[in-house]
Amino acid sequence: MWTKLFSSLLMLLLWTTPLWAGEFAGDPLTRFSSELFVGSGKCAVCHHLLYDKQGKSLSIKDDWRSTMMANAATDPFWQAKVSSEISRNPALKKIIEQKCLACHMPMAEIEAERTGLAVAFKPGFYDINNELHAAAMDGVSCSLCHQIQPDNLGRPESFSGQYVLDRSTAKPARTIFGPFQETDKQTMRTSVGYDTTYGSHLLQSSFCATCHTLYTPFIDASGKIGGKFPEQTPYLEWLASNYSHDPDPRSCQQCHMPTVDEKVKIANFAPRHVKAKENFAKHHFVGGNSLMLGLLQNNVSNLQLTASSSNLARTKQRTKRQLQENTAHININNVKLAAKILTATVQIKSMTGHKFPTGIPGRRAWLHFTVKDARGKIVFESGKVDKDGHISGNDNDTDIGKYERHYDTITRPDQVQIYEAIMANTDGQVTYTLLRAARYLKDNRILPIGFRKETVKDDIKVYGKAATDGNFIGGSDMVTYEVPVSGQAPYSIQADLLYTSVSSAWISDLNTDDTELVHTFAQAWQTTNKSPVTIAEAKSVIK
Repeated sequence: MWTKLFSSLLMLLLWTTPLWAGEFAGDPLTRFSSELFVGSGKCAVCHHLLYDKQGKSLSIKDDWRSTMMANAATDPFWQAKVSSEISRNPALKKIIEQKCLACHMPMAEIEAERTGLAVAFKPGFYDINNELHAAAMDGVSCSLCHQIQPDNLGRPESFSGQYVLDRSTAKPARTIFGPFQETDKQTMRTSVGYDTTYGSHLLQSSFCATCHTLYTPFIDASGKIGGKFPEQTPYLEWLASNYSHDPDPRSCQQCHMPTVDEKVKIANFAPRHVKAKENFAKHHFVGGNSLMLGLLQNNVSNLQLTASSSNLARTKQRTKRQLQENTAHININNVKLAAKILTATVQIKSMTGHKFPTGIPGRRAWLHFTVKDARGKIVFESGKVDKDGHISGNDNDTDIGKYERHYDTITRPDQVQIYEAIMANTDGQVTYTLLRAARYLKDNRILPIGFRKETVKDDIKVYGKAATDGNFIGGSDMVTYEVPVSGQAPYSIQADLLYTSVSSAWISDLNTDDTELVHTFAQAWQTTNKSPVTIAEAKSVIK
């Protein structure tokens, strides 16, 4: 009894006090209970204070609460973007809210649809007096994901947040799925009111595809809906890669939820007869959005987040490690020097199971290529970035109505190889409004191994000059630099693959909207470190 009492008091202290001076502890996790769901705070009672044999924390609560999934509703960039879309398309407000909230405020959206309440973004679910406020702000939470049924997974019917979930059965007869064959049914029924059972679908990429394969409706200049636009398609890209099939398939979960190499007791109050589990997956949900994690880390109190500053710092570090260790390699080959013209080929080799960058089209990666003479003076540079994220020579940063083309050969400093997706509206103009995006003008994002750009479906095709570039293929790209140099040899060459999760052009476009949430984001953005992540680097010297 005393052991349990001490553990409970310790958890309470950890929830409510800073870990060190100047640290923001974050607000407590919500403990609401509704007909269908429970708040993450109820799950955290048992799935916290977990450790491996070396004493390293495996806490599901601490790992999850600082992810972008947990902060899906509190992400200020997402909030600003939704408010922007509504302000630009007020007649489609209801469609926008239902589409966006299904994956960012899923529990509130489902409860509202089920009970006949309004599905409303702002003030709506953000109103503290709204009965679904707590469910909305819990983001992509435990009792949402673990109740998704296996029906239709991997099919178009399940994409864009159209997952199947039981909306009628009452607790404790409601089924909640776990990834283990042996389950502690009695404890789960008593503590959270669910009948737990094994669900193999939780381990499949098609499970993640329900929200991470997103089609949005688009409208023409007159406001008429013209069709659907493939805004995000990592699952379909994965299916077209070697990662999805034998002899060595790798699922989304294997890359984004690393498993522990020992048996783990996954609940701190589990009865003695409940055995430790093999292949326990850490709830890291590590992606590529280190930039936004940094913004959240600096605004824990202002944004009323439930994650502490240190939790967010750890998730940001995991994200950077994922980007730098598991995304791409680069090499510099075929270096030559003749008549003061230096030639070198930079090769990028993909390590991801989908296009990179992935996700919302505002993300971009690019090559920063520099040549220095014997005295260390830069004699050629392409892809230099400033403190605000603007890339020198990038047409898109000079004029957001333009974009930088794809290159096979670069000969001037104002030519930059940028891997990105550029959207166009029905008039063929560059757009950043998701509800105006009808097609891609450019999509030269780095392809996964096995991806055959000549045969894939239109939704995941390569667009722009990269489509006919013979050096841009599944798993790699090669860019040749033929550049004039001055000064004395030897010349030092360096190539860096840089990445940011929000391009400066998207920020410039967003700032044209006069909404409360755009202003809130802009204020937080001003103090955010916008430095890109160096994914990989390579060096060479020629005399």
